[in-house]
Amino acid sequence: MNTLDQLREHSIVVADTADFRAIDVFKPIDATTNPSLILKQAQSPVTADLIKKTQKDLGGGRFQSTADAALDLSVRFGVEIANRIEGYVSTEVDARLSFNTERSIEQAHTIIEKYQEHGIARDRILIKLASTWEGIQAARALESEGIGCNLTLLFCEAQAIAAANAGATLISPFVGRIFDWFVARGEVPESTENDPGVLSVRNILNLYKSHTVATIVMGASFRTADQVLALAGCDRLTISPALLEELGSLDQSVAPLAIKEPAGQTLETITRDKFLLSLSADPMANEKLADGITRFVQDQKTLEALLS
Repeated sequence: MNTLDQLREHSIVVADTADFRAIDVFKPIDATTNPSLILKQAQSPVTADLIKKTQKDLGGGRFQSTADAALDLSVRFGVEIANRIEGYVSTEVDARLSFNTERSIEQAHTIIEKYQEHGIARDRILIKLASTWEGIQAARALESEGIGCNLTLLFCEAQAIAAANAGATLISPFVGRIFDWFVARGEVPESTENDPGVLSVRNILNLYKSHTVATIVMGASFRTADQVLALAGCDRLTISPALLEELGSLDQSVAPLAIKEPAGQTLETITRDKFLLSLSADPMANEKLADGITRFVQDQKTLEALLS
């Protein structure tokens, strides 16, 4: 078996792409989307018809705004992906709602309704929300209704604890963006064993397993194949097509992580005040969360401009 095949024995592989061809080639169990990934595919001949149809519907008055059209396009991408995979497809709530719990819940309901119109059941969909306090509370409400959530842009333990408290189906702690933050300050790790992004996900994974937290940990935002392999054994790993291809070309052996056994202890409950204080005391997490939201907002605006 090649390295990718071995990795699949220890972790569920998720495709971090909106590229239908890549999904057909690598056959992941789950897939994740966001405005940035959809924008990346906007010029692809494979998805050109989806873009053109949305532009036509927008011009014909089907949508009240370009934001509505972009949301519909995101779901259409998700439907195409869902028809190619067995598991979850994650679809993102507009990042401009990252600090608005009620509006996030409202848009999540719209996303679920749109998928159901295309014959995709709600248990196949994960609503993707930024791991702000407001986003996490939206996830709490949605999970209580039986709507699964993927809390993204997660960079620290406080966010992970709050997500677990909310009963989130899945979290996406970011490896590469943490790595980038430290590298930009001249703190280049010698190996993956002291890579701050890898270590962050390992710590969160062990925290969850030792406290028997049901929330799925999905390592995300990888820069190198070595970072991916350093997290073999994590519940899920969402990987770009380029890294999937690289892993498929390797014959390197894969050893899973040693994960802590349950300790019989209940995970602490984190309050809003403690959450915000912990986040503000962590310059990396605070900066990368704000940066991630800002980037997603910008790509959302670019996608809407393209459609209009």
